Amino acid sequence: MSVDIVDLREFYHSALGRLAEQSIAMALSSLWARLPEERLVGLGYAVPYLDRFRADTERTFAFMPAGQGAVNWPVGENSSTALVFDEELPLPDSSVDRVLMVHSLEFTENPRESLKEIWRVLAPGGRLVIVVPNRRGVWARMEHTPFGSGRPYSRSQLTTLLREANFTPGAAAEALFFPPSKVRAVLKARHIFERLGRRFWPVFSGVIVIEAQKRLYQGLPVAARASRRVFVPVLAPQGVRTTRENNQG
Repeated sequence: MSVDIVDLREFYHSALGRLAEQSIAMALSSLWARLPEERLVGLGYAVPYLDRFRADTERTFAFMPAGQGAVNWPVGENSSTALVFDEELPLPDSSVDRVLMVHSLEFTENPRESLKEIWRVLAPGGRLVIVVPNRRGVWARMEHTPFGSGRPYSRSQLTTLLREANFTPGAAAEALFFPPSKVRAVLKARHIFERLGRRFWPVFSGVIVIEAQKRLYQGLPVAARASRRVFVPVLAPQGVRTTRENNQG
């Protein structure tokens, strides 16, 4: 089950959330420097990180899972947000260049199907970056942050999952080496924790950040898949007599 959009927004507005954002953004910048004239989709709750790339892209969208909820983004501008099912993205084949998954994969009902759907919408040579809680890290064990919910992963699990979905795993980085504490003294010492963690205990990072490229030389099996989603029109009255029926009665 996804973390509620209200909880995600409140976390990133807190002191701990802002520091977590800085740590993860540093790891992201080591993988993606600039995205000149490319089409970027953030899937999950990637809003805190999309602003760092949006200025260079041709266009940027924030896709938020239906189970999580959505907020308007960018603030004060025309909305680029869509409420989606991660197995049925409202995009044509090969239509985007990059996908950034944050607070997404660990909550998906079927991770393989979700990654195959991302494979479908990525252009040839398109790249995907996933940010997920590290199952060996402390952050995955603390429920007062969004990284303590959902299904954490190891790097080997992520690599296997990506290969099964026809991606080629590439560069990886780590982030969140400082403990998820709200104590001010601990937060002030975060730079020391981050520096020592990257050098001495990278396998115990709070999150894993991994990039993968869409692989084209191996075909995916084609199989009919009936959607499990049932859409009910919100404005269609059910069980209510119409005016015409009332007049006939």
